Amino acid sequence: MTQGKAAIWITGLGALALLAALQIMLAGLEPGVLALQMAATPRSFGAIVHQWSPEQLARYRAHLPLDGLLLLLYGSFGALLATRTRLFAALPHALRRLARPWLPLAALFDAMENLLHAWLTEAPRFGVPGAYLAATACSLLQWALIAGYAALLAAALWREPR
Repeated sequence: MTQGKAAIWITGLGALALLAALQIMLAGLEPGVLALQMAATPRSFGAIVHQWSPEQLARYRAHLPLDGLLLLLYGSFGALLATRTRLFAALPHALRRLARPWLPLAALFDAMENLLHAWLTEAPRFGVPGAYLAATACSLLQWALIAGYAALLAAALWREPR
């Protein structure tokens, strides 16, 4: 196995393993993390966080550094898959170029959302509604880029000569 292929496997499997661990760590949070990511106002954010016990909030906050490692892994995986394999070769040149930065960009928006959520869950900050909206915008952009990357990958696999 070449060094490039090994890096793809390490980042991909590492991301999957860490994602599974985080799912276990965050199990039982109701409403869940996705609901918090979509809470664009201080009121909606507070309504979610206040349903969690202090232990659950601490667990959520403790997951953020691990999520930082996850975003480094999946961002790297996406870039490596797009640059060190021929998976996207069947796509038009413009779409192949889009595949390179999409997961790293998703990871960047994920990191910004994590930083905002760490700050917003540290203490009540109802006087800064823009921060809640910014965190939600980052989440939406992150998920849109991940979905776009998945669509590009599916299109590439569909078009691949058999």
